[in-house]
Amino acid sequence: MLTRVAEGVQVHQSALLENNAVVVQGRDGVLVVDPGLTAGELTCLATDLSEAGRPVVAGFATHPDWDHVLWHADLGEAPRYGTARCAAVMRDVLSDADWRARAAEGLPPEIADEVPLDLFGRITGLPAGTTRLPWDGPRVRIIEHRGHAEGHAALLVEEPRVLVAGDMLSDVLVPMLDVGAATDPVEDYLAALRLFDDVAGDVEVVVPGHGSVGGPDQFRARIDLDRAYVHALRDGRAPVDPRIGPSAKPGWEWAVDVHTGQRDSLARRRERDAAPE
Repeated sequence: MLTRVAEGVQVHQSALLENNAVVVQGRDGVLVVDPGLTAGELTCLATDLSEAGRPVVAGFATHPDWDHVLWHADLGEAPRYGTARCAAVMRDVLSDADWRARAAEGLPPEIADEVPLDLFGRITGLPAGTTRLPWDGPRVRIIEHRGHAEGHAALLVEEPRVLVAGDMLSDVLVPMLDVGAATDPVEDYLAALRLFDDVAGDVEVVVPGHGSVGGPDQFRARIDLDRAYVHALRDGRAPVDPRIGPSAKPGWEWAVDVHTGQRDSLARRRERDAAPE
């Protein structure tokens, strides 16, 4: 079911993981961002759009995680854009003869048999440095960063002032850093949050990759909460964060495991960097 979040912008949320597929109305059709997760949910989205006479004219993947590069034949053959780095990562994945089996291994067991992989990861990379989405609709600014994954980008739909955040600014998940990156994952994340600070005056609605849509006050509060969490990780302190505390949303208790895993990974990284050569 599509839910209106702003003029010309709707969201279709998955049952598992609360993934938000975003639909933006253009002149001749719609832009679909990060559709998912199951074949049934993707078919439902495609049916809703078809019955409303709204063809899909463009797609966008905010980053190369499995749940953000899905597609379904019923959505049509529109170009599916992503950053140059996002597309490059997916080309590397798909170049492996065993990519399908590897992708299937990473799927949640609850829906592993329901996730369509036939059109998985077929992303058209935009030229490096592209800051505007090439489509016939409201101006969409591309805000690329490395905060969660290589090739990650948020989209700012300028006229209704909606920020599609990808896997950041969630009310149910703590920041998930790219702890295996060759660059500094903490600084990468903080740099991404600074980019969000820079556009805060232009945002009335924030749509995270997972969780609830928020207004302008929540947008700013989530930036501050995410920054405090990342600072705690950087400093080796226990974060005070409702997403991993007693008030965590029921069903999302596993977010504690996400926190514990990256806390330990960053601790090992610090030890390695501090060790004498």
